[in-house]
Amino acid sequence: MGDLFQSFSVSASGMAAQSSRLRHVSENIANADTPGYHRKLTPFREVMQGGRTTGAVEAAPVRLDDTELPEVFDPSHPMAGEDGFYLGSNVDLVIEIADAREAQRSYEANLKMFDQARQMTRSLLEILRK
Repeated sequence: MGDLFQSFSVSASGMAAQSSRLRHVSENIANADTPGYHRKLTPFREVMQGGRTTGAVEAAPVRLDDTELPEVFDPSHPMAGEDGFYLGSNVDLVIEIADAREAQRSYEANLKMFDQARQMTRSLLEILRK
């Protein structure tokens, strides 16, 4: 029975981590055209308890992508320098959409695992009541 409750914890942590990742991907997409914007990355780390891994994950602190910002030539832009260039964003929409799809599918997989554990727990409790 403890393993079933552990699976609830693992699934819930996966859903929370993927939710955080999806939020940051959404922020990246929203700021794709913001000059000087650095893409946010959401790394994950294992949750440790008593010196050993629990199987759960959590979103680690957000990091900024250190890829160089592209120089955009637009002399009419208010942020353009005397040479007509300004720093754009390092967000690549194709990558962000792929990351969003992966986060969504991972969230759905964790939700399915959570639901399976819930159904197994319900079945086990019904058997024990008899």
